[in-house]
Amino acid sequence: MNTTIDWEVRDKRPAAADAQGADLGETCEWLRESREAIRAGLDEHGSVYLRGLPVKTIEDFAEVRDALVSKLAGYVEKATPRSHFGKDVYSSTDLPPSHAIRPHNENSYALNFPGILMFGCLVAPDEGGATPTTDVRKVLRDIPAPLADRFREHGWSLVRNYGEHISLGWRTAFATEDRDEVAAYCAENHIAHEWVGDDQLRTRQRRSATIRHPGTGEEVWFNHTVFWNEWALDPDVREVFIDDLGHENLPFNTAYGDGEPISKEDIETIDEAYRRATTRETWRVGDILIVDNILAAHAREAFKGQRKIVVAMGDPIALADCSPTVQPLAGFAKPAVAAAAAPAAEDAKPAKRRWFGRRS
Repeated sequence: MNTTIDWEVRDKRPAAADAQGADLGETCEWLRESREAIRAGLDEHGSVYLRGLPVKTIEDFAEVRDALVSKLAGYVEKATPRSHFGKDVYSSTDLPPSHAIRPHNENSYALNFPGILMFGCLVAPDEGGATPTTDVRKVLRDIPAPLADRFREHGWSLVRNYGEHISLGWRTAFATEDRDEVAAYCAENHIAHEWVGDDQLRTRQRRSATIRHPGTGEEVWFNHTVFWNEWALDPDVREVFIDDLGHENLPFNTAYGDGEPISKEDIETIDEAYRRATTRETWRVGDILIVDNILAAHAREAFKGQRKIVVAMGDPIALADCSPTVQPLAGFAKPAVAAAAAPAAEDAKPAKRRWFGRRS
C-alpha cells in the first residue's frame, strides 16, 4: 500500500512532514508504505525533512534507514574525520563546532557515490548546527551560461595533498597502510598520484562538473569546485596556507578540467548561486533529513553546545550512469576531451528509478 504525503513548503526551508506511527515499529511500517511518496518528494524538492520520529539511539536510526534504503554505499577517498558507531552509521563529521562546512554533493569526485544520504538528530545543538540543503538544479540554472558552458566543456579538476599535518593522511583516506594498494586504487579510478617528501601523497583527477540524474533526467551542478577552491578559504587562512605551504601543497584546490585556474570572481558567482538556492531547518531530536545526493548538496553550520547528527549513505550510483559531459581522467586534460554531449533537458528520457526498489 502506498501513502501520500502533504509536504509543507515554506520559503528558505526544506519540504517537511510529520512522521506517523505510535512507536518505532509502526513508524518503520509507515516509512515502507511511503517509499514512493518520499521518492516523489525527493524528485521535486531534492531533500525532505521528516519530523518527530521515535529515534533516540543508533539502533533506532539504523532501523529507520533500513526501512527506506535498499543498499548501503561505501565512503571512499575520505575527506573528513568521522566516527563509526556501528551498523554502518557514522557521525556526519568530527570537525570542530566552530568550523562551518560549505554545500557539497557527497563524493562528487569519485566514480561511484551515494545516491541517498540520511541524517538523523540524536542530540540537538543549543545554537546553530543545522544541515542546510541546496537544490543543485537551481544552482546550475543560476550560473551564467558562458561560465556553465565552460565547465560543461572542460569539467573540473581536483588537486589534493594527503598529509597528517595538512589534512587527512593517505592511510586514513584510503583505509590502507600499503602504498601499492593506493596506487592500484588510483589507477583503477582515473587518479594521477605522486609521493612527495617522506610521506605526503598528491593526487590529481578530472571529473564532469554537471551530470544528469539517472531517475529524472535533469541536469545538475555536481562537483566540489567551490567547496575546495583556494578562493573559498577565509582570506587570512588562505594567506597563511600559501605562505607556509605554497600553492602546490594546499590540502585541496580546484581548477578547470584543463588545469586553468578558476578566478576569484567566478568562485564568488557560483557561491552566490548556492546561497540563493539553500534552505535550512533547525534540528530537533527525532528529526530525519533525507537527501538525494545528486539533486541536492548539503552543508553544516557552526554550532554551540552538544550535537550528535548521524548519517548513513545508500543506493550507490555510478558516474558513468549520469551522462557526464567529459570522461574521468587522471590529471588534467589539455585540451579537455569531451564525451558525447548529454541530451537537452527537454529531450532527456529518465531511466528507471533506482531508489526504494526491491532489496537484492
